Amino acid sequence: MWDVLVLLGAPGSGKGTTAGDLAEVRPDWIHLSTGDMLRDAIKSGSPVGLEAKQCMDQGQLVPDEVVMKIVSEYMEAGPTDAVYLFDGFPRTDAQAQLLDEFLESSGKGHVSHVFLLEVPEEVLVDRIAGRLICRDCGKVFHRTNMPPTKESMCDDCSGDIYQRPDDNRETVLNRLKVFHNQTASLIDYYGAKKILHRVDCLYRDRALDAILTIMGPKS
Repeated sequence: MWDVLVLLGAPGSGKGTTAGDLAEVRPDWIHLSTGDMLRDAIKSGSPVGLEAKQCMDQGQLVPDEVVMKIVSEYMEAGPTDAVYLFDGFPRTDAQAQLLDEFLESSGKGHVSHVFLLEVPEEVLVDRIAGRLICRDCGKVFHRTNMPPTKESMCDDCSGDIYQRPDDNRETVLNRLKVFHNQTASLIDYYGAKKILHRVDCLYRDRALDAILTIMGPKS
């Protein structure tokens, strides 16, 4: 049976970082990022990937049903006893319901834990507004917290480092507002199921320890 874990959190809360840390400590957990899955599906030229590409080319959001198709294909391709760690999905209670419906209809598992990563808003703004990204490998740096060794050059691949134009204070505050409006009902949805765990993600190590403690020892 699959065991499904979900990381929720505002932009800059550290979902990707936390998922990566967990995957290192628990290599038996399979980290699934919707962004990566979408890019892979489009690159593969699969029918569902082409469907997603058509929406994106038209400047539209990829419909929940299409995202769910991509997610389900990834899960079906994995082991039958996998622990799946979702980062960036579901984003809304509608997506959460689609995920639950798929898991119930397949009879292969359920969502057992949802971790809400909490960070003060001002810290989130600073994290995102100072974020730098390598154009080539995607490695993330920060102007003050984790600057590259050489200015404008990636430590890993020597690629060009840039800042996304929407990584500024005004845009970040708007994105946080959208996040809170979009996920309020999602938090209620999982809270009602008694599987929501709030995790202080201000400090990376403490967040990792908290999640591992909740999950308990390896089986």
